[in-house]
Amino acid sequence: MSEWSVAEPKKLTFDDPVTELHVRLVNGTVNVVGVDEGSTRLEVTEIEGPPLVVTHKDGTLTVAYEDLPWKGFLKWLDRKGWRRGAVVSLAIPAHARVEVGVVGAAAVVSGVDGPTVVKGVTGDTTLVGLSGPVRADTVSGNLEAQAVTGDLRFNSVSGDLTVVEGSGSSVRADSVSGSMIVDLDTDSPTEVRLNNVSGEIAVRLPHPADAEVEVDTASGTVSNAFDDLRVSGQWGAHKITGRLGSGTGKLKATTVSGSIALLRRPPSEDEPWDAEPKDTGTGPSDESPADSPSDSPNDKKGL
Repeated sequence: MSEWSVAEPKKLTFDDPVTELHVRLVNGTVNVVGVDEGSTRLEVTEIEGPPLVVTHKDGTLTVAYEDLPWKGFLKWLDRKGWRRGAVVSLAIPAHARVEVGVVGAAAVVSGVDGPTVVKGVTGDTTLVGLSGPVRADTVSGNLEAQAVTGDLRFNSVSGDLTVVEGSGSSVRADSVSGSMIVDLDTDSPTEVRLNNVSGEIAVRLPHPADAEVEVDTASGTVSNAFDDLRVSGQWGAHKITGRLGSGTGKLKATTVSGSIALLRRPPSEDEPWDAEPKDTGTGPSDESPADSPSDSPNDKKGL
């Protein structure tokens, strides 16, 4: 096993194969890029507080604080009270498995084909162009997934989920109060299951869409842009149900008090946006469930 203690800005190159990457960081930024050729490279451009320990053993590259274990990561507290942070960049083989844990740090993972696992306490995470399965768990950290073609699983207490141009076969998300914005851009059947308590949900489906739809809220409002779907409900509860196309995909979204909006993608990006969803009489007609897209990788993108 090779080991380094990094207490100041440093660059390292690893000629031996890397099949798995583990990163655990407090404050700062971690940027992981999958590459098809070349050696694995690590660059630490800023570091404050205790050193990062870098190890390479049996194909696994680990970059982490010695007192920050992966097990129980979401419950970790800095009992030593160290002021710490680092800015870390890594170029790894695209097929490698990636595990990233952040506490108050921003994480960006792009171009990875292997499985990706992300844990975040308060840090925000951006995933770009991942084709392997993705699992993300956060406390209050937000997750943005751009052009992700692998299956996506997200769990959070209050973190927001934003999916832009999603084309994987499955999107599953559970949250207590975080908002969920899911934009699908795929011709293949997709299974989408979203569960929330008080957070808002907005889903934008391709046009024409192909899915069995079952959407319900106990006391929130609903809006619907599809003529083939039925809006029903009385008192506080409302549902949107029906079949779009042949119904080979599945959309199931549930909230207790959050609002739900079903939006429609234009036939192509060159054509103008569709009109606002029909006013179903179940919510304000002058509100949009999301903001306009932003070019910043850490800003949530709206539908």
